[in-house]
Amino acid sequence: MASKKYFLLMAMIVLIQAISIAQTSSTDWGWNWKDSSKIPVERIPQYNEFLNNQFPYPAKPRDQWELGLGLGAATLTNDFNHSTGFGATLTLRKALGHTLSLRPYFSYYSNSGSGTGVAGGNIVTGATQNIAFRDNSLHFGADLITSLNTSSYYRGNPTVNFYLITGFEFYSLSLTQSINGGAYNTYTQGTHNGILNNIGINLGGGVAFKISNSVNLAIESKATFTNNDYLDTYTSPWSNSNDAWFFNSAKLNINLGNPAKRVQPLWWINPNNYMYSEINSPKHMKMPKVVLPDADGDGVTDQFDLEPNTPAGAPVDSHGRAKDTDGDGVPDYRDKEPLTPLNCFPVNNDGVGTCPEPACCRELRDRIANLTVAPATPVCSVSDLPSIQFKSGAKVSKDAEKLLAAAAAKLKANPTCKVKLIGYGASSKAAQQLSWERVNAIQKYLIEKQGIAENRIIFSYGQEGSANTVDLQGTTEDGPNTVPAPHPNLKSN
Repeated sequence: MASKKYFLLMAMIVLIQAISIAQTSSTDWGWNWKDSSKIPVERIPQYNEFLNNQFPYPAKPRDQWELGLGLGAATLTNDFNHSTGFGATLTLRKALGHTLSLRPYFSYYSNSGSGTGVAGGNIVTGATQNIAFRDNSLHFGADLITSLNTSSYYRGNPTVNFYLITGFEFYSLSLTQSINGGAYNTYTQGTHNGILNNIGINLGGGVAFKISNSVNLAIESKATFTNNDYLDTYTSPWSNSNDAWFFNSAKLNINLGNPAKRVQPLWWINPNNYMYSEINSPKHMKMPKVVLPDADGDGVTDQFDLEPNTPAGAPVDSHGRAKDTDGDGVPDYRDKEPLTPLNCFPVNNDGVGTCPEPACCRELRDRIANLTVAPATPVCSVSDLPSIQFKSGAKVSKDAEKLLAAAAAKLKANPTCKVKLIGYGASSKAAQQLSWERVNAIQKYLIEKQGIAENRIIFSYGQEGSANTVDLQGTTEDGPNTVPAPHPNLKSN
C-alpha cells in the first residue's frame, strides 16, 4: 500500500507541474512552411508547386519519432483477490498524420494473488482449497493512437495532448501456483511447460503534457482483454469470464531525430496553423490589386472627388477639381491662354485676355507649335566592366568587391546604363543552382553595398561557359532582375 501511495503522490506532483506549464500560451507554430530542409526528397515537387502557387496544399514535413519509458501499476482482474503488481513499458511512436499515430511497444508485468477455489473446478466432487498464484508476463504489440485535440480553430499548437488507445498484442506468461500454503510449482493446465502464449486486445486513453519541444510527460491507463480464464491459474465453476490486465502508468517521452531536419511529432502541431496565419498576415496568397472607383479617371477616387465629371486628360488638383492656373475662371483644359496677366482681365470663353499678343511672341509660338522633337535613344558608353572569378561557393571575395566597387562607380556616372550579370554553368542542376547563387551574390552586393537600383540589374545564369566566372556587361536592354532559384534543394554550403 505504501508503494501505491508514493506512486499516486508522484503522479499528482508531475500532473500539477505539467498543467502549470501547459497553461502557458504557445505562439510557436512548430515549423516554417518555407523551410525546404524539412521536406523529404519525394515531396519536393509538391513543395515547389506550392511555393509557386501552382498547388494549394503545402508538402508534409518530416517529423520526429517519440521514445517512451513508462512505469506503473499492473493489475490482473481474475477469479481471486488480486494485488496491484509492477509494470514497465518501452514504446516507439510515429505519426501517420496530425491525428493518428502508430506505437509499437514492449511491456513487462508482474502479478500475484490468492483466493479460495474448488479443486478441479468441480463443485460436486472437488474440495475447497486455498490457491495462490504468481505470474510474469511479456507483452509485444502495436497501438493505434488517436489524438483528440491537435486540431483547433482557436489556438496554435497544443501543449496538452489527449488521446485514445486501440491495439493488438501477443503476450507470453509464465505461471506458478501454490495450493494450501505449499511451495509454488509450475502451473501446467492450458500451458506449455508453465508458459502461456496468447493474444489480447488493447483499449485505453491518456494525456501528455508538453515540457519542451523535445520532452513530454504522460499519464496513461490501458486495459488488455484476453480470451483466457487461466491467467490466475484457476477458472471458477461459477463464472467463465476471461481475465484481463489494467496498466496505469506515468511515462517520460523523448523526441528522436535531428530538429534541423525534422519538425516535432505531428500530434503537437495544429494543421490549421498555416491557414490562419495566412488569413491574419498573408505571406503566400496572391492578393488582388485593390481598385477604387474613379469614374472620370482623373486619379482621385470618387469618394474624395469634388468634381467627379472632369473630362479625360484634364489636369486636376488633389480634390479632383479642374485646375485654373491663372484664376480667370476658365479651367486649364479649355484655357487657350493659361497664364493670362491680371491686367489683361477679363477674358473671353477661351480664357484669352484683352491684351494684344506681341508680334515676337506670336512668331515664337508658331515656331514652337510646328517644332517636332525626335525622342532620344538611350545609349550606354560603359563597355569595360570586369569579370568576377569564384574559386568555390558563392561568396564575393575582397578582390571581387574592389572590382565591383569600380564597376558601380561607372554605372553611377552613366545613369542610362544597366548592367547585365551573366553566370555560367549549364552542365547539371547543381551547376545551374551554383551559377544562380553567384549571380545573386553579386546582385545583392551591388544593391546593398553600392546602392545600384535593382531595376538597373539584369539577372542571367546557367549559360554555356566557364562555371567559375560571372561577367558584367553594360547595356540598355530590358530583362528580368529577379529570377527564382532553379533547384533550391541543391543549395551549396
